[in-house]
Amino acid sequence: MTGEFGKFIEKKRKELGKTLRGLATELDIAPAYMSDIEKGHRYPPDKEKLDLIVTILALSKEETDLMFDLAAREKENSVSPDLPEYIMGNEKARVALRIARDNNASEETWQKVIDLLEAEDQGQ
Repeated sequence: MTGEFGKFIEKKRKELGKTLRGLATELDIAPAYMSDIEKGHRYPPDKEKLDLIVTILALSKEETDLMFDLAAREKENSVSPDLPEYIMGNEKARVALRIARDNNASEETWQKVIDLLEAEDQGQ
């Protein structure tokens, strides 16, 4: 574990002036467990608790995506908790990811995909 997830949560919590005990209470977890998470001694909580953290800490979209990525990085061979349902519910996404993996898609290639998706999103 890198502990980056816990550091991020602690920073955001303190920015809002929330105590560790207060956040733990809002999440319905033990303060000791919350402390262990912030210190990087425990894995991040499940998706349900992560979604609650987003609300409690009023995270922006970018901060939410970062938090999910940090949570995934704490576990080996893990995907950001906001993605599995989408990936497993979309056959084309799985096909695209496998092709990208098999072709060892470059950052440049992925940027083109991102640009295409963003252009499509703006066109709607």
